Parts: sequence; C-alpha cells; structure tokens
Amino acid sequence: MKKILAIALITSIWACKEEKKEPSIADTMKTYTISQMMDNESVAGGSFSPDKSKLLVSSNRSGIYNMYTIPTSGGEMQPITQSDSSSVFAISYFPKDERMLFRMDNNGDEIYHIFVRDTDGSHKDLTPEEGARSLFYQWSEDKTAFFYGSNKRDNRYVDLYKMDLESLTSELVYQNNDGYDVGVVSPDEKYLALSKSINTNDNDLFLHNLESGELMKINKNQSGNSSQDFSPDGSAFYYTTDDGSEFSYLMKYNIADASYEKAMERDWDISGSYFTDQGTYQVTYINEDAKNTIEVMEVATGENIDLPTIKNMEITSVSFSDDETMMRFYAGGSHTPSNLYVYNLETKEQKKLTDVLNPEVQAQDLVKAEVIRYKSFDGVEIPAIYYTPHQASAENPVPALVWVHGGPGGQSRQNFSSFIQYLVNHGYAILAVNNRGSSGYGKTFYQMDDLNHGDKDLKDCVEGKNWLAQQPEIDGEKIGIIGGSYGGYMTMAALTYTPEEFDVGVNLFGVTNWMRTLKSIPPWWESFKDALYKELGDPYSADSVRLKQISPLFHTDKVTKPLIVLQGSQDPRVLQAESDEIVAGVRKNGVPVEYVLFEDEGHGFVKKENQITAYSKILEFLDEYLKEETSTPIKEESK
Repeated sequence: MKKILAIALITSIWACKEEKKEPSIADTMKTYTISQMMDNESVAGGSFSPDKSKLLVSSNRSGIYNMYTIPTSGGEMQPITQSDSSSVFAISYFPKDERMLFRMDNNGDEIYHIFVRDTDGSHKDLTPEEGARSLFYQWSEDKTAFFYGSNKRDNRYVDLYKMDLESLTSELVYQNNDGYDVGVVSPDEKYLALSKSINTNDNDLFLHNLESGELMKINKNQSGNSSQDFSPDGSAFYYTTDDGSEFSYLMKYNIADASYEKAMERDWDISGSYFTDQGTYQVTYINEDAKNTIEVMEVATGENIDLPTIKNMEITSVSFSDDETMMRFYAGGSHTPSNLYVYNLETKEQKKLTDVLNPEVQAQDLVKAEVIRYKSFDGVEIPAIYYTPHQASAENPVPALVWVHGGPGGQSRQNFSSFIQYLVNHGYAILAVNNRGSSGYGKTFYQMDDLNHGDKDLKDCVEGKNWLAQQPEIDGEKIGIIGGSYGGYMTMAALTYTPEEFDVGVNLFGVTNWMRTLKSIPPWWESFKDALYKELGDPYSADSVRLKQISPLFHTDKVTKPLIVLQGSQDPRVLQAESDEIVAGVRKNGVPVEYVLFEDEGHGFVKKENQITAYSKILEFLDEYLKEETSTPIKEESK
C-alpha cells in the first residue's frame, strides 16, 4: 500500500512539474508584419577614411540604398546622399582625401555610372556617356588614379580606362577588341589579367603585357580559372583554378620563369584571394557548404591570424585600412542580419558599429537554417538549406515551399533573408535546394544540368518536395515552389511539366521563353554569350526546337495550380514581356493568377516600399491558396 502511495505521490509531483515547464519559443514567439521584418537594416561595404576616423558604407535605412558615414569610434550614421529614386552604392573614399566614389544606375537598368562626391557636397558623373556601363576596378599603386571598365566605345565589350584623381580625366589603357573579360592590373601597371569564356565553367586565362602587347596564356588545360591578385612586388600572379580537381584551389604563377606552384587548397572552392594594401596580409574566402569561411594569413610568417569571435555568428567579410592597423568586418548568419564591426589589429579591441535588427523583432523568433542532404531520383545527393518554423511540429504540421535560386549556376547560401524569415515566421517551412547545376559543390555537379534544363534539375526540386513531405513537421499536402530569375523559370517549369507535384507557384521575374531571353541578353554580356549558349542552347540553331520545348510559355495549357508573378519593368535580363505573356497564357485556363508589376525596379527589388508590397502580396497569396485548402474556388482576378 505504501509503495502504491509513493508511486502516486511521485506521479503527482512530476505532473505538477509538467504543468510548470518552461514555455517553448513557439509559445512565446511573436508574428511580425512585413513592414517590421523589412525594417531590418541592410548595411554593406566599409571603406576607411584616410585618417581612419570613419567608414563609408551603403545602407537602405531610408527605403532605398544611400551613402552614409559612421565613426569608427562608434556613433550615429550620417547620411551623405539622399536619393529617393535610384539606389546609391558607395565604392570608396579617395585614398588621400575625403572625396568619395559611388555608383548608381537608373531604377535597376544596370547601366551603372561612377560618380564623385566632392568635399563641398557637390557630385559629378565621371562616366556620363549615355547608355554606357562603367564599373570600378581598383586604385593605382601610387594612389593617384583608379582603373575602371566601360563599354562606351563598343557596347559589347568592356575596355580598361585609368582616371586621374586630380584632373578627373581618363585615358584608354586597353582596347578590348576580342571580347575578353578584364581582370586585375599589376602594381607596376605592366600586366593586365584577361579571361575568355569557353563554357559557363571553363575559361582561358591570360596575362597581357600592356607595354609590348604580348598575350601569355596562363592555364595549361581547359579548366575553370579566375584571376585574383598580383603579389605586392608584382613578381607573381595568383589565380584560382579547378584544373585536375573538383574544387577551385589557389595557384601562384611566377612571371619571371613562368613556373607554377600551388599556393592553397581546401576541401571546398576557394572563391577569392587578395593581398592587403601594404602586403602584410593575404585574405582568402572559401565557399564552405554554402557559407563563407575566411582566412587571413600574415605573409611574413605564413601563419593565419586569429580573427575576432562573435557569439552565435560568423564573420562574412573583412577589409583593411590602408596602413593595415584596422580591420572592418561583418558578422551574421542565416538567423540574424550582419552587423558591422571594427577591429584594432594592434590592441585586439573590437567595436560593434551597427545594430541592424529592427528593435521590434525578437532575435529568438528568427530561425537558424540547417544544411541537409537528400537523394534525388537517380541517387545524386542534393544539398539544401532548411528553415523550420518554431511553431512546426508533428502535432502541428505546417505548409512548405521549395525555394529555387537564380542562375543557372547560382547557389542558395546560409545568409540572412528578411523575406525568408518573414515566410518562416508566418508558419511556412522553406527548403532552399541546390539542385544539380548549382555552384559550390564541385565542377561535375555544376555541369550536370548543361543542355538539360527543366528536366533533371526540376526532378531534384520534386525530390526536395518529396523529402519535405516525409518530415513529420510538414503538411505533405501543402507544398509549393518559389524562385526568382532562373528560379522563377523552375517555378514555371514545375507548374507546366509536373503540374500535379506542387500546390502553388511563386514566380519572381522568371524566364518563360528561352529563345527570346537568349536572343535579348544585354549587350555587355557579349563575351559570355557563346558560353551561355553552350550550356542552355543556341536559339539560332537546331537547339531552338529543344529551347521551345523547355519554355513554359508554349505550354501554359498544362498549368492547373494557383500562380503569382512579380516583375520589374526595368529588368534588362528577363524582359517584362516574359511575365506579361505567361500571366495571360495561364489565365486562359481559368487558374487563379495574380500579377504584381513595379515600374521602378529591375532584376530584383531593392526599394523597401516595393519589397514590402511584393512580399506581403506573396504571403496573402500563400495564405489563401496554400495554407488554406488547396481546392479554394477560383475567384475573379484583379488585373
């Protein structure tokens, strides 16, 4: 009897403890409006002023990107430009004074011009040629000029120019008659790195002697090569290559004797490497399973320095002051937007300069992604990034979306996205698939979708849906597909060629007619056009038959599931006609279609007001057609 009473007492005590258990995140989390979530500030760049007292950055706190300065000692960000139409992106302070360079296009048309902002507040377009596109490359070694590229002479090809900082006049350094891609200039200005695309992975790499005109091919075999930097003394050229390897490694080419030595190799792609201004450090970026890993090597010792640590965050980028005594860096993750810090390399002191998370948003309500892998239909392993809502469980299964990145050849990465967090916060799981053809997982995987688009890569997405449906926290009857650019194409391909697999589609400026898109690519893509044709097909050849077969526009009669399409009218890559026509075609089926068009956006939406409109429309659409019963009656659509 005593034993029974004791057991009853213990059971009662545990029952009380169960009743008083700590609430879970799902119990306490808040649901945020799109305005709250998009009020997370985005800050980018960070050029030190000559006296290191300030950093020059870009921020979208005004609603679009403008230039700001922020004291390196901490303090308020000061606006430098007040554009309310086209975004302004900071390039750099001048090396020896507080003039500033910035770039701007016209509402997303990608026709960039380079501007100077003088110390009196006035600004001037340094590249005013109408219709010409200009991009900053680098400062000269003596800091009296900068190099930039422009297609003002021939809109198909980018020439190299040098602009004097005192007179603000430019001279032609290299006339590009043969469609090369321009790379880095050596410190002594004797050599220019050039590349020539073979296909979307492989290219030939050259050093062009600007004095003699000699052109030296650097790579020995067909491979993927990318120029990185010259050694500080100009004696060696560094480039990444995947020659004989699945992943890119860093190679050193000694110019005097034309000898090679492998400088660095990791288990993943080395995506970039450069020397700091005085040559003290070599900074290298590694694309490690869809996130940046950064190594900073002290050149004199060959040893990596210890980078600062930020709890629950990872350093995503670094940059140094000209005298190399200070470093600015960003730290963040999939669950938090990146903040800007400064770090004193001598005292080891670090200071946080920004707090970009909207104070109305609780950090614990955001979701940290995890990398998962699943087997596709043919056994190929597909990596993906998985965001699970806090409120999802076996008892409360949630709807989900397969997220497809742009490209072809892009990669979904472990970066913060206010849009993804907004959807997850409202109860939608996201599986960002890196289908075959994605970069970052070796060149064999990258080339698996060549001339096979809308087939095996689409099947990878379908298998991602099947993986989701097997998770206990997912409602397998409510899974949609979403993507932008090439991902938008994949959305339309899914609704067209596998019409019963996904319950809804979200198409952000996606390609729907490959023949038109490939014929109307921007003129400055000329050097890359043949490579693109080799991967996707030549619209002027017999490939046009296959291109028509894989273009959703010609098969809209197959679409049976609700669709929302979003487009910028200034988009130079995916023309508005793509979205206009797909919407008209699908509407003929009596299928629910919503269309959101922005007159002042290009390839992607950068203005906060438009982002808020776009993403709230998407959530409303998903709540109606995916979260609720997918058999929602068709309603009259707004035009």
